[in-house]
Amino acid sequence: MNIEVKIPAVGESITSGVLSIWHKKEGDSVSRDELLFTLETDKVSQEVMAADSGVLHIKVPEGQEVKIGQVVAEIAPGQAAAPSKAAAPDPAKPAPVEKAPAPSPAPAPAAIVAAKPTTVVSASGDEARTTRKKLSPLRRKIATQLVMAQQTAAILTTFNECDMSAVMALRKELQEEFTKKHGVKLGFMSFFIKAVVDALQAIPSINSRIDGDDLVTSSAYDIGVAVGTERGLIVPVVRDCDRLSFADIESRLAGYATKAREGKISLDDLKGGVFTISNGGTYGSLLSTPILNPPQSGILGMHKIQERPVVIKGQVVARPMMYLALSYDHRVVDGKEAVTFLVRVKDCIENPARLLLGA
Repeated sequence: MNIEVKIPAVGESITSGVLSIWHKKEGDSVSRDELLFTLETDKVSQEVMAADSGVLHIKVPEGQEVKIGQVVAEIAPGQAAAPSKAAAPDPAKPAPVEKAPAPSPAPAPAAIVAAKPTTVVSASGDEARTTRKKLSPLRRKIATQLVMAQQTAAILTTFNECDMSAVMALRKELQEEFTKKHGVKLGFMSFFIKAVVDALQAIPSINSRIDGDDLVTSSAYDIGVAVGTERGLIVPVVRDCDRLSFADIESRLAGYATKAREGKISLDDLKGGVFTISNGGTYGSLLSTPILNPPQSGILGMHKIQERPVVIKGQVVARPMMYLALSYDHRVVDGKEAVTFLVRVKDCIENPARLLLGA
């Protein structure tokens, strides 16, 4: 009896996906737990393995949209059929002697037909320099989310800048010992996550969201960190950041980075999140206005560190500065609260000892 290969359930809210790649061909022999195909949904990619060994018979070609539970192939028990060998002649029987065929009459000379000229239509203009392909499910989801955020929330952005001197000096001082002790490097993101947690505790309205006619305020500090991948932008969530140490945060960020590179981010990694941090400075961005990640009410944009002249105690000095941008939902957060939140983040970064001491 053949074994049906079905599209597995990958999350409560996901009802369909695209069978993006078959890793085996029709008629191939497959082994139990061998990779069959990759399923792409609007949130994650899922690799589907063979439930048993046998011969694969594909019912749905790659590139097709499929429903959860749909049968896309069957596995027939047994091995792929080996090519049949020609039967050996029976030595007891003499081989039959074939009679030479009678000569056939010479064919009449074929009529010479002039070949019709082939018209080659060459593309010209913009069409010759463009390609067209379907949006991936993830890209479609990103597009939908961004448009929804713009159309639903009253997005406003406030800006500030912070002096990175103190956090850079502290990071340099602790880096060797930190790496040796914890096996991960001390980066800037853990400082900003801790600064955001501190600011959320001080300004809880930014940890709120609108749900219908209700205002829902969370007491969780699950921070999403935007990560750019080849497939698009994803936002894995670091949970319970108020309880995590710097080493815990850096370890989880490193784990997500590895999973993102390998395409193994799961749906559970992306669920929830009360606030998002996006670091455009990784790519050299000096200033931007980040878009909210619905249904959240706030997102912090980090940017490139650049030496700029600043006035300190009447003296013009060069300092490593970073522009900060806070986009927020003005339906939930007032301007005073947003500015206070961003100043609080700035103060934490410029005085990182308070983060280490929990002050």
